[in-house]
Amino acid sequence: MTLILTQLTQLQPLFKLLSSGTHLNRFQDTELWVELENQQSHYQDLFAALGFVLVVDGRGFAYFKTDQGSSYTGKLTRRLALLLMLLFEYQADQGLHLFQFQQWRLDTALLEKLWQQYHAILEAEEMNSPQMLTEILDSAARVGFLVFEDQAYRLLTAVHRYLDLFEELAQAERPDQLQVENAEEALF
Repeated sequence: MTLILTQLTQLQPLFKLLSSGTHLNRFQDTELWVELENQQSHYQDLFAALGFVLVVDGRGFAYFKTDQGSSYTGKLTRRLALLLMLLFEYQADQGLHLFQFQQWRLDTALLEKLWQQYHAILEAEEMNSPQMLTEILDSAARVGFLVFEDQAYRLLTAVHRYLDLFEELAQAERPDQLQVENAEEALF
């Protein structure tokens, strides 16, 4: 396949965004998203030739898949995963549907509630104050997981990556429980 680079009108901004570790979001980066959708196979081929794996998720986000990570990104990823897991648990306990996370408003009051309910767990990961939760969310916003608007954070579609992982972990635990239940049923 021959690529005509002049047809890839958003190559420079797309590469700059994605190579920085940022997620492209359909609703935040509309112009770039439309270009990526229109030329997806060409961008994927070009980036693959450069050694990058472009993942375009149908739920509205794209990113470069990488196995490499700095100690900073590993720490941020771990902390964000914990914070999101606790947020999802808290919101589920409030009766909110997890897949409607983009509608949630993460304001100071909600972060305070999370801190109060889960401070022991958060402190174990060296998140020692509600302010640190805000710093983690600010970092996550810089890489396209959240947006800060109207004095609150809102989760973006890229958070599906974490939710998928949480679901996968939950599924991995369920077969053992199902096996126990099936064994109990077989006994009676």
